[in-house]
Amino acid sequence: MAHPIQLGFQDAASPIMEELLYFHDHTLMAAILISTLVLYIITTLMSTKLSNTNTIDAQAVEMVWTIMPAVILIIIALPSLRILYLMDEVSNPLITVKTVGHQWYWTYEYSDMTDLSFDSYMTPTADLSPGNFRLLEVDNRMVTPMGLATRVIVTAEDVLHSWAVPSLGVKIDAIPGRLNQTSFLVTRPGTFYGQCSEICGANHSFMPIVVEALPFPNFLSWSAAQNT
Repeated sequence: MAHPIQLGFQDAASPIMEELLYFHDHTLMAAILISTLVLYIITTLMSTKLSNTNTIDAQAVEMVWTIMPAVILIIIALPSLRILYLMDEVSNPLITVKTVGHQWYWTYEYSDMTDLSFDSYMTPTADLSPGNFRLLEVDNRMVTPMGLATRVIVTAEDVLHSWAVPSLGVKIDAIPGRLNQTSFLVTRPGTFYGQCSEICGANHSFMPIVVEALPFPNFLSWSAAQNT
């Protein structure tokens, strides 16, 4: 069965992504209102016979077109700053997963669990099962508990990578010799796909990211099975 073409954002699966979608709609509405006003003024000027083309002083108009853009910028900037602070905040994570980018695969290390780490390679097209997505499925998924905060520490071994999962609102650079961190909280069970978002070489397009969110009891069962 063919999948419909994705024309917009993916459905949000985390509070941060929900905030980003709200901010997108908020900013888009401001842009539409500005564009409508400008189009109206242009249409009026083109269709109306000007009564006076020698006006050299219009203080009221100048005040309006100076103050209104400043107000619009403030209306857009305040929600943007709020989301930036929310995205940088990492508070009381339940688990920490260290993500290491390689050419061209990912390694996941669960710091809070004993000897739990694995590599995640893209599944070749010939090995895909029915329903799997080509170029997006992996052999070992990153598994995280649903409804609980997960901290991700990201770095790289060789070149720049970027760990990004759009439906979770996460995108963070993986830089050799540096640790970056982010966090997310998945609000519903499911499988969420992403890709490396930094051009990292010839096989840049072949290092996907798959995050699987499970209820907490299922997550504990999964982690216990990995350690046996």
